[in-house]
Amino acid sequence: MNGSSRFDQRGISFLGLVFVGAVLACVIIVGLKVLPTYIEFMTIQKAVNRAASGTTVAEVRASFDRTAAVDQISSIQGKDLEVTKDGERVVVSFAYEKELALFGPAYLLLKYSGQSQ
Repeated sequence: MNGSSRFDQRGISFLGLVFVGAVLACVIIVGLKVLPTYIEFMTIQKAVNRAASGTTVAEVRASFDRTAAVDQISSIQGKDLEVTKDGERVVVSFAYEKELALFGPAYLLLKYSGQSQ
């Protein structure tokens, strides 16, 4: 014999594999729940950038509402936008929260905010 025994073996045990699998499954499940809200955030950001081409507050909000209807944005409306002027440039900013149920009494709160470029 080479002096090797069963204690010289290396690798992950079955319980270790189950634990790593459970952690990966949890991360994937949370990621799949967060992904649609992030995609909606990016859609809102694009809509805000388009709406910032307006000259009045009412025009900016109406433009955003039209885009939101087409792109199926439900988290925010034109009335929720903050429209300001920075010199000659119109700046449109927004902020909102999304609450995702994870399991039982556990929730995940996501806070999104942004402004036009």
